[in-house]
Amino acid sequence: MKDIIYDVAIIGSGASGGAVAYQLCKAGYKVVILEKGQLIQRDEFSKDELAYCRRDIVTPNLFDEFHTIEEKIDGKWIETPTYQSGWSFWNGNIVGGSSNFMSGMFHRMHPDDFRLKTIYGKIDGANVEDWVINYNDLEPYYRLAEDLVGISGYSKKHKYEAPRSRLKFFQPPTEENNIVNLFDKCCNKLNITPLVTARAVLSKNIGKRDACYYSNFCGSYGCSSGAKGSSREAFISPALATGNLTLLSNSHVTHLDSSEKIIKQANIINNITNQKLKIYAKFFVVASQAHESVRLLLNSANKFHPNGLSNSSGELGKNLIFSAGGAGGGTFYKDDMSKIDFNNLMDRGLFINRSILDWYIKDDWWKPKEKGGLVEFMFEHQNNISRAVNSRYKDNRLLWGEELAKKLKDKFTKTKTLRFEIFNDWLPTDDCFISIDKKRKDKYGMPVGKLRINAHPKDLEIAYNISKKVKIILKEMGAKDIYSSISAVPPQNLIAGGCRFGDNPKTSVIDKNCKSHDIKNLFIADASFMPTGGSTPYSWTIYANALRVGEEVVKVLQKKL
Repeated sequence: MKDIIYDVAIIGSGASGGAVAYQLCKAGYKVVILEKGQLIQRDEFSKDELAYCRRDIVTPNLFDEFHTIEEKIDGKWIETPTYQSGWSFWNGNIVGGSSNFMSGMFHRMHPDDFRLKTIYGKIDGANVEDWVINYNDLEPYYRLAEDLVGISGYSKKHKYEAPRSRLKFFQPPTEENNIVNLFDKCCNKLNITPLVTARAVLSKNIGKRDACYYSNFCGSYGCSSGAKGSSREAFISPALATGNLTLLSNSHVTHLDSSEKIIKQANIINNITNQKLKIYAKFFVVASQAHESVRLLLNSANKFHPNGLSNSSGELGKNLIFSAGGAGGGTFYKDDMSKIDFNNLMDRGLFINRSILDWYIKDDWWKPKEKGGLVEFMFEHQNNISRAVNSRYKDNRLLWGEELAKKLKDKFTKTKTLRFEIFNDWLPTDDCFISIDKKRKDKYGMPVGKLRINAHPKDLEIAYNISKKVKIILKEMGAKDIYSSISAVPPQNLIAGGCRFGDNPKTSVIDKNCKSHDIKNLFIADASFMPTGGSTPYSWTIYANALRVGEEVVKVLQKKL
């Protein structure tokens, strides 16, 4: 049988891979998506905590596939495979990737985020560089993502809110718990501006996607109504409808074969049948999530590219970034509620939809003119097992019997915890990068990724100062047991960097359009392109940039290789 030569082969079907595929298929090009994970249909998603949060139903077993983590302990770098620590850096290996499991809190980066070095200056110990595009270059694609993904929200003028070419959101906000009335009142009393969070969740039916049904289990779970704007719902499904997309799930790309200037083929193994295949295309788009994209390119080294594909600069894998910050919360108790009806507080499934940008730029409340961060509010995750496990101790004493039963009953019926998450820049440094572990291999015989993780002290300093301000809000609301946790341990679901884009091939991996400096038919579309991540979750920016990259691939195809 004659080999099929696709116009474009995309490796990964998450937020970036799906968006690129959508642009290409709508333009009439033949595309294949190579996705390591399985295809789970919308009606197959459940809210089973055991399956999705405590088993490997959507991520590889760590004894089969893992990463090596390097952390500095007592001044020494210590290596630990994740099958020993249980710290998984897999974020949803299924069609649509981790976008299936996001909470959908969407924020645009601020214009200042694109010029961090120019505006705020050099920071000792950090490798901060300006982006080679600006906010205005990306704004049309933020708006396009809003339309295609179906982002709900409400726009309110704020000095640190990114400017929008259209004030009205695609849909009005999702329904909100009555606690927002107390939250808004207390913020206003403290001269803090509460903002309605944009969310990639439909509040109204549209097309074949139904509105949110407020299941109370959004983050960490797939959406069985189609309301959540995952890559699968927003991009892959409509791309498949064009007839131009071939979706190959359970297809793990082990390496890419290339000449000096051209990738010739992708080598895949079906992780169900173990069948090996070769996929041919005119262009290749790597979109496997930052750390896995780097691993693939490093493992694809050959005589033309001995240090990995697109690595003539030696920058591949460097300047890995995460989302810095921390978390905290406070608890409301039924027995001493006075500012809100506790029964209203217990309405399950309704969103908080509140964020604060007042401290995004620190020009008047701490040191002059430095980047701060944003704060997002939500209820404690409703995972029942986790909530029960976290309640089994009292004063460091393990509870059991009637005492444990009473505490669990009170926990579930007489308390409600309001949480917050702080997002601020994770500054890129020389001590945060990904390489390959030549001593350890996964079940496919492929060297695993080695992640060295180290946070810049400034990240923690900023998050700590913001947390003090958030606690004042919770206290004003009447919460008790208020706490915060600011840590250098990063969230493993928010990873960027490693394939920094730039104009200079000697200091960057890809150009401003995310095309390889070294290889003419290679694009890298996931968050690895980002030199800095802003003080926001990356999701909306990944969608927007991938739509931009998809449009650029179309232009290059029109000109032909």
